[in-house]
Amino acid sequence: MALTDTAIRNAKPREKDYKLADSGGLYLLITPSGGKLWRLKFRMEGREKKLSIGSYPQISLSAARKRRDEARELMAAGKDPAREKQRDKIRSRLQAENTFAGIAAEYCEKRKRDGQNAWALTTAVRNENLIGLLNKSIGRMPIGEIEPADVLSALQKVDGKGNHESARRMQQLASAVFRYAVATARIRSDPTRDLRSALTAPKVTHYGAITDAARVGQLLRAIDGYEGQGITRFALQFAPHVFVRPGELRHAEWSEFDLDAGTWTIPAGKMKMRKVHHVPLSRQAVGLLREIHAITGPSGYVFPSIRTRLRPMSENTLNAGLRRLGYASDEMTAHGFRAMASTLLNESGKWSPDAIERALAHGDSDKVRAAYHRGAHWNERVAMAQWWSDHLDSLRKGADILPIANRPAA
Repeated sequence: MALTDTAIRNAKPREKDYKLADSGGLYLLITPSGGKLWRLKFRMEGREKKLSIGSYPQISLSAARKRRDEARELMAAGKDPAREKQRDKIRSRLQAENTFAGIAAEYCEKRKRDGQNAWALTTAVRNENLIGLLNKSIGRMPIGEIEPADVLSALQKVDGKGNHESARRMQQLASAVFRYAVATARIRSDPTRDLRSALTAPKVTHYGAITDAARVGQLLRAIDGYEGQGITRFALQFAPHVFVRPGELRHAEWSEFDLDAGTWTIPAGKMKMRKVHHVPLSRQAVGLLREIHAITGPSGYVFPSIRTRLRPMSENTLNAGLRRLGYASDEMTAHGFRAMASTLLNESGKWSPDAIERALAHGDSDKVRAAYHRGAHWNERVAMAQWWSDHLDSLRKGADILPIANRPAA
């Protein structure tokens, strides 16, 4: 006899489990604690099996019968409903794990150890920060459920604040995460591929840099008189001599320096081009490092954070120091020391363009030519590093600057 809701409601617990049968193998199990659990008894391949459907009243009589009928349809198709239920649980768990945040973290870890294409440390930090902004909006969403509008909403929160370049980079990074999800069979397509035109095009700006020799001297004198944090002053004094990228300077560690040999070896993981970079150090650069060593050595970061020596100096510290000295962002930036060196070294006419490019750690698409340059220009770069520091000292002292055309030949 088929069950009724009245019979189910009136069923009382006993000392042992007992069953109230419905039809088609469906029954309700009444437990001594008062639980009322739906079960389906069925046979597959000659074996009796049971399928848990849920509890009453969360699963009503009509809903239990519907699930029984669905299970019987699976059996008619030769499928085991108990096994299919287990597979559904696995699919649900995988879907819950495959959130945007989870896959983005997986992608970032892959890129940080991706051989020659691995992200440099500064690139990894910047991209993980951008991922953090995306995670605020879509991080918890299963990646397969994310629509273009979801991503666009996240990007517009940044774009609407005038951070157009950050929004553009976020879109590119989100697209890379979705393409990785496609490649690893989590989703079928990248929902961000048509979003770029929806963002405001960022205005192309160049790093502020002082390249006039007389003004370089003024800047160097201003740095020497810097009255802020001592480590910031040392970093600003050291930066013109080595003209590395600001991220490479901030993340410099004492283990990378050989002060007796006058060399700084920057690991590939910290370089934009993902190649080890050797920097020859002038006497002046070594002298500054020995002064700094007494404060932050002998291990860890050369220029640590003012809050903890376990982290490097903040990426805004050097630019903030230049602002404190009165230089606007369109006049001089931490990155501008590179343009300063490039311009004045090239104008000097004393050094080959290839040696200057190697000193700047610019990439070379020709691998054979790049390998040749690494070895062939080292002696020239050593001489150039000392000449450059001597030249900076002359500019700092306010020496007369002759026009290039009137300078005596080297």
